[in-house]
Amino acid sequence: MAQQVQGKTAIVTGAGSGINLEFARLLLENGANVVIGDLALRPEAQDLVNKYQSQPKAVFQKTDVTSWADLNNMFKAAIDNFSSVDIVCPGAGVFEPHWSNFWYPPGSAESVDDPLGGRYKHLDINLTHPIRVTQMAISHFLNASTPSSASNPKSIVHISSIAGETASLPFPVYHASKHAVQALVRAMAPLEQLYGIRVTAVMPGIVKTPLFTEDPDKLKIINEDTDEWVTPENVARIMLACVKDQSVSTVLGTTAGGNDQTIDIHGGSVLEVLARTVRDVPMFGNVGPYASGAPGASASHGEPIIEEIQGLLKPGWGQVQ
Repeated sequence: MAQQVQGKTAIVTGAGSGINLEFARLLLENGANVVIGDLALRPEAQDLVNKYQSQPKAVFQKTDVTSWADLNNMFKAAIDNFSSVDIVCPGAGVFEPHWSNFWYPPGSAESVDDPLGGRYKHLDINLTHPIRVTQMAISHFLNASTPSSASNPKSIVHISSIAGETASLPFPVYHASKHAVQALVRAMAPLEQLYGIRVTAVMPGIVKTPLFTEDPDKLKIINEDTDEWVTPENVARIMLACVKDQSVSTVLGTTAGGNDQTIDIHGGSVLEVLARTVRDVPMFGNVGPYASGAPGASASHGEPIIEEIQGLLKPGWGQVQ
């Protein structure tokens, strides 16, 4: 139940930069209108909005994805501007920031999380937001003047990560959130056959986005001489395939149906995207992202961060004053 992109309307959170910006760009290039939901636009995202001021059109809606009122206004902006919603990507995410980080607990100087507040900002962004946006998207699809169906398919594309296949002492909350996102997507698999709503996810490796390149603490785990980045453009291409195609090649940059092996795309598909390859990640019996040795999965300099964590774990750690 792949859907045509031309003339459709997409909502993409976090499209002010990175993977989501490239996904928004591809959607626009393929004739879709796009509502960008983010706190702000980086210059390259503002350039994209400026470029697409007619049809197809890009609209920026200032959105704090932890605010359900803002999320509601984001969907309202899509209806007000384009009268429909067809493609939704709750892509905004953060990568174990100091201000909501397992190793800097609520109450520490670095954390914005209230020790008596009952929630983590990190999980509000990475998990609660994609769950709520998925609910809202399904509601819009089913209550449209022409509801979603096999003849009127709709799409929700999530961004998990190879962190959703693995575990890591330095980044436990990030890993937990990405495991949960891919579980949510698998749970939604029957919606494609039942209602024409295809819910899928990509699981990128280490992607060269501002989440890494503008955070010295994260960037230092990368060995620029040996580690290979996944590009946001390639991840976005697979996300677009999750919307409009029935299959995708396992080799990035080639077309499904050629000499390479292909992967069928359907509701519940979770596709790992490394530097040069794509893999269909099974629910059971998964060999993980490192088994093939394919580039784009590994960061070679993780030891210093573990040493920093050991330096933090002293008497008094995590005590609320």
